[in-house]
Amino acid sequence: MSPSSRAAVGLRSERGPILLALMVSTGLIAIDATILATAVPSIVRDVGGFAQFPWLFSVYLLAQAVSVPVYAKLADVVGRKPIMLLGIGLFLVGSVLCGLAWSMPALIAFRAVQGLGAGAVQPMAITIAGDIYSVAERAAAQGYIASVWAVSSVVGPTLGGVFSQLGLWRWIFLVNVPVCLLAGVLILRNFRETVQRREQHIDYLGAVLLTSGMSLLLLGVLEGGQAWAWGSAVSIAVFAGGATLLVAFVFAERRAVEPILPLWVFSRRLLATTTFLALGIGVMLIGLASYVPTYLENALGVSPLVAGLALAALTLGWPLAASVSGRLFYLRLGFRPTVLIGLGLVVAGTGALALLAHRPSVAIVAVTCFVTGLGMGLVATPSLIAAQASVGWDERGVATGTNMFARSLGSAVGAAVLGAVANGVVAASGRPETDPTAATASGAAVFFGVLVAALLTVVAGLLMPKVRAQVEEKKAEPTGAETASA
Repeated sequence: MSPSSRAAVGLRSERGPILLALMVSTGLIAIDATILATAVPSIVRDVGGFAQFPWLFSVYLLAQAVSVPVYAKLADVVGRKPIMLLGIGLFLVGSVLCGLAWSMPALIAFRAVQGLGAGAVQPMAITIAGDIYSVAERAAAQGYIASVWAVSSVVGPTLGGVFSQLGLWRWIFLVNVPVCLLAGVLILRNFRETVQRREQHIDYLGAVLLTSGMSLLLLGVLEGGQAWAWGSAVSIAVFAGGATLLVAFVFAERRAVEPILPLWVFSRRLLATTTFLALGIGVMLIGLASYVPTYLENALGVSPLVAGLALAALTLGWPLAASVSGRLFYLRLGFRPTVLIGLGLVVAGTGALALLAHRPSVAIVAVTCFVTGLGMGLVATPSLIAAQASVGWDERGVATGTNMFARSLGSAVGAAVLGAVANGVVAASGRPETDPTAATASGAAVFFGVLVAALLTVVAGLLMPKVRAQVEEKKAEPTGAETASA
C-alpha cells in the first residue's frame, strides 16, 4: 500500500474523531493569531496606550513561550490529554477576562492568562498528531489541520474587522468561549491514551529563571526610550538583571534531573537547526501579523476589515503550502530542500514588502504577504515534522515543545524589538502614530526588520542536515513509553 493510501485509511479510521478534536483545538489559536491585530487601533482609541500595545502580543507570547517547555515535559510524564484540557481551560478563563478588561494594563495582564493556555493547546495538538500518525500519514493529516488555519486566516481578520467597525472589540475575545467549550468536549469524549507512569521531576527553578529573565529583557526593550532613557542606569540594570537570570537558567538546566529545556536538544544538529528555524519564523510572523493592519489603517486610512483581509493573505498562504508540503516536497525531495525552497519565497516576499513599504498599497501588501506565507508553510511544518520524526514517544513532547517554545519566543522578542523600532520612528517623526507619514515610516522600519530576520533564518536552513522522511520514520518508533491509542 502506498504512503498516500495508508494516510487516507488512517484519516478515515477511528483516529478521525481525534483529528477533528485537534482541528477544533487548533482553531482556538489560529483565530486568535489574526483576530486581534486588526482591532489594535480600536482598542487604543477606547482604552488608550499606543506605546504599550506591543505588550498585548509580547506578554501573550512570552507566557506561551515559557510555559511550553513545562507543559511538554509534563505531557511526556502524565500524558497529552490532561495538559490539553488544562490549556483549553486557561484559554477560556483568559478570554473571558480579556472581554471584561477595563484598561490597557488589565488587558495586558489577562492576555498573559490566555498565553498560558495557548502554551498547552498548540504544542499538544501537534504532539498528539505526531503520536497517532506516521510520517507519511502526517503529510495528509497536516492538510486537515492546515485547513483550520486557512479558514481562520479569513474568519479571524474578518471578525476582527467587523467587531472593530461596530465598536465591539471585546467580542474578539468572547467569541473564543463557545469554541473552547466545544474543543474540551471533543477531547474528553474522543481521545484516550495509555501512558507509562513514572516519577515526576518538574524543573520549577528553570521555569522561574527563564520567565523572569525573559520578562526583564522584554521590559528593557519595550520600555527603553519610553519609561526611561536608553543607556540610563535603570535600562542597564534591567538588561543586566535579565542576562544574569538567563545565565543562571543555563547552569540550572545542566543540573536539573529533567530540565524544561534539555540542552541535549542543541547537541543534535537536526533539532538545533529546526529550533532556530522556528525562532526566525516566530519573529517574522509577529512582525507582519501585528503591524500590517496598523500600517494599512493609519497610512492609507483603510477600514479594519480591509486591513484584516490583506493580512489574511499571509495566513492563507501558510496553510496552503503546509497542506501540500508533504505530498509535493519533503516526501520526495527531503526536508532540507523543502525548507530552502520555502526560505527563498520568504526572502522574496519580505524583501519586496520592505522595498515597497514607502509606497503604501493594499494590493502590494496582500501579494507580498501571500508569497511570504507560502514560504513559511514550506519551512515551519516540514522542519517541525523532521524534528518530531527523529525522536521516540518519550522525547516527542520535548522536541515539539522546544520547537513551539522557539517560535513563541521568537514572536515575543520580535514583538518587543519591532515594537521598540516602531515607537522610536514615530517619536522621531514628531507626529502622532495615526499620521500617514509617521505610519508609513514606522511600517517600513518594521518590515525591514522582518527582512533581516528572514536573511538570518536562511543560515539555519543551510546548516540543516540532509535527511529524508523515509529514513527519519524508522527512528520514530516509540521508545520507553506506550503510544497513545484511540
